Amino acid sequence: RTSPPVRGKWVMENLLGTPPPPPPPDVPVLDESKTISAATMRERMEQHRKDPSCSPCHMVMDPIGFGLESYDAVGAWRTHEGKARIDTSGALPDGKSFNGAKDLKEILKGQSDKFIRNVTEKLLTYALGRGLERHDEPTVHQIATRVSANGYRFSTLVMEIVKSKPFQMRSVEVARQ
Repeated sequence: RTSPPVRGKWVMENLLGTPPPPPPPDVPVLDESKTISAATMRERMEQHRKDPSCSPCHMVMDPIGFGLESYDAVGAWRTHEGKARIDTSGALPDGKSFNGAKDLKEILKGQSDKFIRNVTEKLLTYALGRGLERHDEPTVHQIATRVSANGYRFSTLVMEIVKSKPFQMRSVEVARQ
C-alpha cells in the first residue's frame, strides 16, 4: 500500500530540508485493523488524523503525499484505489491548494531556495567528509545564493563548493599501511 505521510515526510526532508517534528513518544502506529473498512487511503488517514496528537504533523505531511497518490507503491501510475477514484487534491498549511502531482510540483518549484539550500548542505557535507557546523552556515548561504543567481545550475553548485574555504582548507587523513 502507499503511505502519504511517508511520501510527504520524504519530500520535506530530502528535497526541501524541512523535516516535520518527530511524533510524540506515545503516538500509536496507524492500526490497520480498525481502519480496514475505510475504502481509500485518504479515508484511513482522515480517521488517523482525528487523534489530536497526530493531527499537527499530518496536516503538514499528508497533503504532499496525497498529491503523489496516483503513483502506487512501486511508482506505477493509477487512477483508482480499488473501486474508488483517487483524490490527489490537497492544501498545504500556507493555504496553497493543488490537484495532483503536476500542481504540487508547481507549488514546490516556488520553494527553489529551500531545495537549493538543502542540496548545497548535502553536497558540501559529502565534499567535506564531515557534518556541517555552525561556522559553515555563511558558506552554505553564499553558495546557495550564487547558485540561485546563476539559474540553479548544478555545475555552479559544484564549482562553488570546490572554491569554498571549507573545501579548500579541509584536512585529509592519510591511511597508513
